[in-house]
Amino acid sequence: MGFDAVGICDLAPVTRAALRPWLDAGHAGRMAYLHRQAVKREAPAQIVAGATHAVVVLATYHHATRQPAGAARVAQYAWGEDYHRVLGERLAALRETLLQLGADPQATRAYVDAGPVPERELAQRAGLGWIAKNTLLIHPRLGSLTFIGSVLTDLPLAVDAPFAADHCGSCRACLDACPTAAFPDPRVLDARRCISYLTIERRGPFDASEGPLIGDWLFGCDICQDVCPWNEKFATATREPRFAPRDEIVATDVAALAQLDDATFRQRYADTAFERPGRDGLARNARHVQCNRGAATRTGDEEVTTQAQSARSRKDQP
Repeated sequence: MGFDAVGICDLAPVTRAALRPWLDAGHAGRMAYLHRQAVKREAPAQIVAGATHAVVVLATYHHATRQPAGAARVAQYAWGEDYHRVLGERLAALRETLLQLGADPQATRAYVDAGPVPERELAQRAGLGWIAKNTLLIHPRLGSLTFIGSVLTDLPLAVDAPFAADHCGSCRACLDACPTAAFPDPRVLDARRCISYLTIERRGPFDASEGPLIGDWLFGCDICQDVCPWNEKFATATREPRFAPRDEIVATDVAALAQLDDATFRQRYADTAFERPGRDGLARNARHVQCNRGAATRTGDEEVTTQAQSARSRKDQP
């Protein structure tokens, strides 16, 4: 069906993730839905009545190319067609197969980055990798540049052994590379300082401290993944043509995007991940990218001016 890895696990309560303390600390930012979903994320058997197992799949989205020089940065997973659409079709086919094997239609449901599914925890339980210091799942042969999908079902399937090893070791590359210090501790992400959260999930205008944090990132952020040795060594390019980079995404004109009307935005981006923040969110991001680029240029000019003034001052001294 085009997936790159698959594993099966039960739906016993999640014990690894300290979800409640993380929520209580405010690390979820304005993502109120995570508070509403907490009970089911901790007890995945409650997500779908009657479901007892999950078939968990991975699909790589890594691209062996880079964005054009000077383009506003976009996370790789958003370069092509919206993964919800692509993986949704594959998962629907997987669900149909499970139904043919005798699964109850009412207890068998597919999910991809939606609903209260603790995807990374289930993937680890299904033997598909470990949860890294940047909170992402790393598969030992694929790296972390993967989508996670699942089908919850009542079929009494044989489960895989959980992935017990932690291969991050003493490496801190992802933590140290984060430009906004969004990781107060290993495996703890403060979404309020995460560029991906700010450019996608954060709704409404940025406050004075948030705009500068996104830097040159128009949508999402890949920094903690780009520096990961497991991605440098093992990530291979996706074979899915619908994930192929689109010029209107990887080479977006931020000045034009900031002024784009609703109709044109929908026509151009309705089938892409850009639809998540919508026109208003992308226009906000584009304006701040422009502002940050201007600030960087002005800062550079000011440094040159300061250096020149300092040199003149030293020259004028007796």
